[in-house]
Amino acid sequence: MLLSSKLQANCTIAKFILQQTFKKRPCSVLYSTVCYGRIQAYIWQFIEMQSDKSEIIHTRLIDLGYYIYQILKHDFILSSASQFEVRKNCFSCTTFLKKDKVYPNSLEAVKDIPSGATLLVGGFGICGTPAGLIKALVQTKVKDLTIISNNCGLENFGIGWLLTNRQAKTKNLCDNTKMGTLAERIRAGGAGIPAFYTPTGRSTLIEEGGWPIKFKKEGGVMMISEGKERRNFNGTPYIMETAIRSDFSLIKAFKADRSGNLIFRKSARNFNPPMCKAGTISIVEVEELVEVGDLDPENIDVTGIYVDRIVKSNYEKPIENLILSAKNLEINPSSEIHHRIARRAVVEFKKGMYVNLGIGIPSICASYISKDMDVTFQCENGVLGMGPYPMKDEEDADLINAAKESITVLKGASYFSSDESFAMIRGGHLDVAVLDGMQVSQYGDLANWLNPKQMTKGMGSSMDLVSSLNSRIIVCMEHLTPDGEPKIVQSCELPLTGEKCVDMIITERCVFTVDKLNGLTLVELGDNVTIENVIESTGCEFQVADVVMPMKDIN
Repeated sequence: MLLSSKLQANCTIAKFILQQTFKKRPCSVLYSTVCYGRIQAYIWQFIEMQSDKSEIIHTRLIDLGYYIYQILKHDFILSSASQFEVRKNCFSCTTFLKKDKVYPNSLEAVKDIPSGATLLVGGFGICGTPAGLIKALVQTKVKDLTIISNNCGLENFGIGWLLTNRQAKTKNLCDNTKMGTLAERIRAGGAGIPAFYTPTGRSTLIEEGGWPIKFKKEGGVMMISEGKERRNFNGTPYIMETAIRSDFSLIKAFKADRSGNLIFRKSARNFNPPMCKAGTISIVEVEELVEVGDLDPENIDVTGIYVDRIVKSNYEKPIENLILSAKNLEINPSSEIHHRIARRAVVEFKKGMYVNLGIGIPSICASYISKDMDVTFQCENGVLGMGPYPMKDEEDADLINAAKESITVLKGASYFSSDESFAMIRGGHLDVAVLDGMQVSQYGDLANWLNPKQMTKGMGSSMDLVSSLNSRIIVCMEHLTPDGEPKIVQSCELPLTGEKCVDMIITERCVFTVDKLNGLTLVELGDNVTIENVIESTGCEFQVADVVMPMKDIN
């Protein structure tokens, strides 16, 4: 079909305007309340570029939408005009172009991700992982990807596929970031905030710098971390962290409509919402896809403005650590001391408290909570109101705790994203955090994330928990290392998690209270343990309470 000379000329002007506008905002949704002045400027810029200005046919702003429609219809600019919907509502005010965000399959959605791209990949362990998108990315065989994620998943699932296939950059520890700081850096990136100050990581290797983050192929350190800027606010030190954005975000959601509004399910939210907002192009894998208008606006977790591509994919959802509830708690002799330590920690819980339980001995505490205790457990992966392990056939792949174990929730529970979870933690909204420990100093310094003799997967959330404004920190650990060395020491030799942050130490031998200025005070002794036993097995000096009580236990 041939266009009239007038239409051709007006379409040429509109084409130029579209090209200029797409340069300003190259995304699939273009809101062109391109203000009157800007459009006029583009038109006059176009006219000035013409050699014979006498033949230019001027167009009125009110006609712009019609001519843009003709450009799309006759494929002047875009190869797939059928993918676009054009609405004409008084084009003197607004023109709205909307590309169909729904892709036919995962491969089509990721095939233009180039080698060397930076990816944000949602999930916590393998819960909430966009497995279909990752599997499709394996098929494209792109290389040298920089992957930013909470963790690497499993060798045979999720991000592990990309690592096994050598598609990610190797020999790189990627600035191993604290979990809560990672969530906040991503949230800041999506919100357009270039940097922020946080108490997390102060007086640790994070602030000091100087630890390896990249290695040479032939061995040896290629790059070390830089130190962080420190500032004091209201007498409290904070360190600066910078925001994170990505070229592409790979996201897993439960349900979406065709305009990109998203609903997540249970703890599969985790890092997905903030990562969706921080990607230049966000690609979302969903289990259910509905038409526009089918979702209640009250229930939408992430609005469609953040979403560029959607693909429906019912990929398998395994559970990383499936643990079922047992009617009778079985305790073997080797774990008896761990249960004894956990029971003593439970004595510190009071009615109405909000408590975070770390991995290891602290996680056992949940098994000793009576129904009338009314303690609410928070999981940093996005659960408030954690319940016991599920019975057989009650497990849910979208519901796990921080140890990636299957769980249930209690009445009144709620779910939220990881950035919201750590806002609760850093903001001092938890009453108690119970953590494991490798070393604790006599003034309450804690080291529990890096042991040079052991494989380290990451910092986890302990640095965030010990930086909380008002939360009480209880450390539960064995008194000695497997080699018989004291874990309670004068000064920590291992890298610190936090400085002067511990309030109480519970071991199988005794209980210490911690004063940041005066040090440790022995207040309770375990069964058949004497003060002399504690002195011999403790690597620092401590005070002894006037009355040392037997170690308390739950009733």
